Amino acid sequence: MSTLWHGRFDDNPAEEMMAYTASIGFDIRLAPDDIACSRAHVRMLGRAGLLTDAEVTDVLVALHRTELELASGEFALAPGDEDIHTAIERRVTELAGSAGAKLHTGRSRNDQVATDLRLYAKRELAGIASDVIALQQVLLERALDAGDAYLPGYTHLQRAQPVLLAHHLLAHGWALARDVDRLVDARARLDVSPLGAGALAGSSLPLDPGATAAELGFAARFENSMDAVSDRDFVAESLFVLTMVAVHLSRLGEEIVFWTSDEANFAVLDDAYATGSSMLPQKKNPDVAELVRAKAGRLIGNLTGLLATLKGLPLAYNRDLQEDKEPLFDTVDQVRLGVRAMTGLMTSIAFSTEAMAASADVPTAAATDLAEHLVVGGMPFREAHVVIADLVRRSLDGEASLVELVTADARLGPTAAELLAPGVAVTRRTTPGGAGPEPVVAQIQRFRSRLATDRARLAS
Repeated sequence: MSTLWHGRFDDNPAEEMMAYTASIGFDIRLAPDDIACSRAHVRMLGRAGLLTDAEVTDVLVALHRTELELASGEFALAPGDEDIHTAIERRVTELAGSAGAKLHTGRSRNDQVATDLRLYAKRELAGIASDVIALQQVLLERALDAGDAYLPGYTHLQRAQPVLLAHHLLAHGWALARDVDRLVDARARLDVSPLGAGALAGSSLPLDPGATAAELGFAARFENSMDAVSDRDFVAESLFVLTMVAVHLSRLGEEIVFWTSDEANFAVLDDAYATGSSMLPQKKNPDVAELVRAKAGRLIGNLTGLLATLKGLPLAYNRDLQEDKEPLFDTVDQVRLGVRAMTGLMTSIAFSTEAMAASADVPTAAATDLAEHLVVGGMPFREAHVVIADLVRRSLDGEASLVELVTADARLGPTAAELLAPGVAVTRRTTPGGAGPEPVVAQIQRFRSRLATDRARLAS
């Protein structure tokens, strides 16, 4: 079995060792990035006089042929292909002969894989940011459709105050806006090319890392070769920002599970985004929403696992760093699928606004409005809180309805009792960023503007 490093050894590597250390089973998805990295590298070698023009052409042709074979599925792996970098170099050498054997001049798999992974992360973070914006757009559209519909807002999963449905939906939209910020910011920070750092110390050959960085579309080249090949901060940070997306999807999923339950009956899932039961004929299950909750835990594990791997590594490269790819690939896949699935779910879900309103219109939901009514009349809030809490307790004890108690109380009276009428309390949230009609209209405009800004950031 021939490897890139077989010249140092008398014996072939053990099959068990190769089976354990090989990464070709998962890093093959880096093939497009490895091809791009190799093209830039071989062109730079030509400009440096390390390859002739004919050799550059031969290698570029071989890289193109290899790229087509990978895309079509014709590419055949060989026993010595321990990773995608080895496999591509082996195939290029088969096609281009001695010119192909020069492809790795001045390059190590250490800087090669770090470059490939940064190219991959740049592309995937941008793509997921676009998907998140698409979900935000759906939340905006559903908020616009919701009009003056309202539902209970909860704290501790207990009814607190009524809020506009639009306000509730946009609460998730603003959380996702922070995710877009983090995705764009993390992408900018990883936009540095390690190519040219070699194994850890650079090279004695006349390489031009700045040129390859520019050709690959990186904003800058590395400043320290040891840091360049050992740095996986960008993977950890990518995992964190993607995991935060997953956490926000999980929170939205939890609301969907609750809203679509028979106990709440606030929404009904479209058949395309629900599943049935193999035993219970009546069931319509929110499996998408439940899975985004579960997968968030899995992705948190990916993040913490990588951090534990990185925490004690000495400079520079160590094979431990091979463990950076599977968690990143898995997290990228699951977040992309989750965002898209929740986008479809939120596009098609039907809201039961009458059930929402009925649940929000319980008189106790306006208790804070009664306290603020007393505050406007000059009573200290803490005293007003005690007064209203006492009335609520008495009504729950069955003495009389809250409306009757408020009407009969000399400090409140019929005018205050009007605050308990259905649909009144939600209209009284007037402060900026609040849940009432006037601030929500302004919020929608700001959210629409934010989406336009973020789309422009990604386009640039």
